[in-house]
Amino acid sequence: MKVILFDIDGTLLVSRGIGREAKRRAMQECFGVTGDLDNHVFGGKTDWGILADLLAPYGRSAADIGRDMPAYEAVMARHMRQISGDYLAEPCPHAMELVKALRCREDTLIGLVTGNTSRTAAIKLEMAGFAPDWFAIGAFGNESPHRDDLTRLARQRAGAHLGRDLNGAELIVIGDTPADIQAARAIDAVAVAVCTGYAGRDKLIGCDPDFLLADLSTFQDLVLN
Repeated sequence: MKVILFDIDGTLLVSRGIGREAKRRAMQECFGVTGDLDNHVFGGKTDWGILADLLAPYGRSAADIGRDMPAYEAVMARHMRQISGDYLAEPCPHAMELVKALRCREDTLIGLVTGNTSRTAAIKLEMAGFAPDWFAIGAFGNESPHRDDLTRLARQRAGAHLGRDLNGAELIVIGDTPADIQAARAIDAVAVAVCTGYAGRDKLIGCDPDFLLADLSTFQDLVLN
């Protein structure tokens, strides 16, 4: 059995700005400020971590943000739903085909490790044509400011789902940023980098992933077989 953990943005789909705009509206409503949101780089970060970075100049610690995350997540999801008709989300090349193929295999379990909150992750997936319940387990950006923590949570949840402890060789993390590769290393998982997102090929090569793919069309042949 292989447990395959997907990042969302730049790996499964491209949502073209809805996340940034929903954050803007939610931050204004919840905190009264948005900080340097327009220039902030989101790739590889968690929503909790992004808020901690943006609100640090206003005296908010990561712990403060953690206490506010449940309310913030609900507000951000409401705003994202409200503006979803103004944005187009599309699957990354061959992502939909791969997810559907993996769901048909008896030797794979698919899940999510994403910087999105659990509620906004579901909205983005639905916008791009994925059903959130296709993914048996997940770890989300409202659960920690650190992405490495999310792969650890996903490993625990996958083990609980399967009823046994998992070793690193049974886990595959797929993402489009150096942070995804690092998060895979944190649980000794196989690190698969895909060049459909926010980091250039050279930057990904420099992080030494186990596999570097142009897109997900070759994943089954190169990684699973």
